[in-house]
Amino acid sequence: MMMRLNELIADFDELDDEDKLELLIEMSGELPATSGGRTAGPDAESCRVQECQTAVYLWVDVLDGRVHIEADVPKKSPTVRGLVTLVVQGLNGATPDEIAALPDDLVAHTGLQRALGMQRQQGFRGVVTRIKREVRRQSQN
Repeated sequence: MMMRLNELIADFDELDDEDKLELLIEMSGELPATSGGRTAGPDAESCRVQECQTAVYLWVDVLDGRVHIEADVPKKSPTVRGLVTLVVQGLNGATPDEIAALPDDLVAHTGLQRALGMQRQQGFRGVVTRIKREVRRQSQN
C-alpha cells in the first residue's frame, strides 16, 4: 500500500474503537473542498457512490500518471466524511498501479471493523471499489 495511506492507517493502530471513531471525526474537517464546478447535485448523480447510505460523491481523475480524487460528503455525517478523507488524503498522487494493488477490503487494514457498523463498512468498500474501477477505466484509454 502507499506510504501516505500507511501513515494515516498507522494512526489508528494503538487506539481503542472509541478513539478510532474520534480520530475519524477529527479527520472529517480535513476533507478538501472540490474544485470549480464539482458539487453534489443532479449533474453529479453519476459520481455518487451507490453503496453508501450517506450521499458520497467521488470524482477520480488520472492526470500525468497520477491519481487525483475529490469528494463531497455532508458535514452532518462526520464518520463517513472522515473515512472518505482518509482515502482521499491517503491515495491522492498515487499511481494507477498502486491503486490497482489496494486490497478490496481496505477497512480490514484500518482495524476499524469493530468501530464501524456493517453498512459503513459496505459503503467504505464501495468507495474503494469505485476508485479502483475509475482508475482502471481511465488508464485503459
